[in-house]
Amino acid sequence: MHTILPFLLAMIAAIVMLNMLATKLKIAYPILLVVAGLLVSFLPGLPMVRINPDLIFFIFLPPLLFEASWTISFKEMKKWWRIIGSFAFLVVFFTAMSVAVVANHFIPGFTIASGFLLGGIVSPPDAVSTGAITKFVKIPRSTATILEGESLLNDASSLIVFRFALVAVGTGQFIWQEAALSFLWMAIGGAGLGLLLAWVFVQAHKRLPLDAQSAIALTLIEPYFMYWVAEQVHCSGVLAVVSGGLYMSARRLVFLDSASRIRSFSVWESFVFILNGVVFLIIGLELPEIVEGLRTEGIPLRTAIGFGVLVTGVLIAARMISSYAALLATMIFRPGVVPRARSNKRRWLMPMLLGWTGMRGVVSLAAALAIPITLDNGTAFPHRNIILVITFVAILLTLLVQGLTLPYFIRRTKLFDGLAEEGSEELTKREMKRGLKQHVYQFLKTKYENELNGHAGMEKFLKQWEERAKATDDSWMNNKTKAIFVEVLEVQREYLVELNKDPQIDEEIIRQQLYQIDLEEERLKII
Repeated sequence: MHTILPFLLAMIAAIVMLNMLATKLKIAYPILLVVAGLLVSFLPGLPMVRINPDLIFFIFLPPLLFEASWTISFKEMKKWWRIIGSFAFLVVFFTAMSVAVVANHFIPGFTIASGFLLGGIVSPPDAVSTGAITKFVKIPRSTATILEGESLLNDASSLIVFRFALVAVGTGQFIWQEAALSFLWMAIGGAGLGLLLAWVFVQAHKRLPLDAQSAIALTLIEPYFMYWVAEQVHCSGVLAVVSGGLYMSARRLVFLDSASRIRSFSVWESFVFILNGVVFLIIGLELPEIVEGLRTEGIPLRTAIGFGVLVTGVLIAARMISSYAALLATMIFRPGVVPRARSNKRRWLMPMLLGWTGMRGVVSLAAALAIPITLDNGTAFPHRNIILVITFVAILLTLLVQGLTLPYFIRRTKLFDGLAEEGSEELTKREMKRGLKQHVYQFLKTKYENELNGHAGMEKFLKQWEERAKATDDSWMNNKTKAIFVEVLEVQREYLVELNKDPQIDEEIIRQQLYQIDLEEERLKII
């Protein structure tokens, strides 16, 4: 314990420094993490860190999926549900099937079941990687929502494929009828159980006398509880966490106060950042043992890397084919919903962009590490080492090749140049703030007309809203005016929640304004 603890602390310090370097170089930090994971494998004398494969999913997946479901807008997901659904389910299955066929044909000893296991692992693109890369270039909010929504749901669909393939490899048989019923139970039961547990958690938050620290602590254990309960009844723990997270995210204004919302944002962002880095470094620590296992099986490392390059090519090709097939199918069968483009060039470049955003990341890595070391009969799990190598190579290549070239691709094609979205977003913000000002002013005039007359503090407060100017002194603030201030902030929240029902309003703008209101409420508490 005394030797491993300093090493774990050093890992976290290394992750922080890599993030600092990535920021300085203006590249996505997952790119440096995967390179660091590779370099760690060459360092002599490092301790061997082993985590029970059964615990990999339980440790890493629930918080990663829960945090992702809190950051995405469910309203925006509904707006683009067709393309998100097709990429999250149909494209994942098509990719997994393509990998299975190619692996069965080219990799010695791979059965279709082993190929589907590999396909389920490497088929989902990574939301963290895509988000970290696209923050260096300006892309429309609609495109970002599609990528985020797809990555959230395709984790669930790909891991269901992984589960079924794992059973098929372990038992040597696959009964389609039982698999179909099991799939329905996993999907429907997992989503339903996640919503039920999320409702229970929301009620607990509302009724228990929790302060900010306690509320945040509960949010850290809630995704684990959702995942564990769902897995106990053989549902999809992944879908339980995703559905529960989306429900709780939509209700955050109901059961969390402003302090909890502000502080939880930083806590969760740091927590997920560390988890991502730890997974990449763990694979680096295990690579020497994996390579030794390949030698024992008589598989040269160069051959395994070659298979990884082959599978990576299949992943990129399958996603490109799917992107253009989706566009063509939409143009043929639903021409009315085809996104409007200012030119044919832009219309045909958009699927290429979506195809080129298929970077793999931490979910694929966690799934590969979760493969059991042995089967139930005690024999070694077939092809585990080569699957781990192929997965790492796929992540490495997609992050380095696609990740480093994606910003250049966007700038070179000028795909989003001249779009009016940024100007429209600024106009929406101005109109929203103008509406807020008028709404608050009318509220004060209607409810507190008597208090406003002859009260210097209240007159000053009203003037603040009329002129949008900050007061420079707090001597006029008393308990009465502070209570009215807090009430005004709540009125603003209600106005924004109502405004968010407009499908044309980007929820990200609403969330930014709600965050500013939370900050203002916290400022009032310390006056």
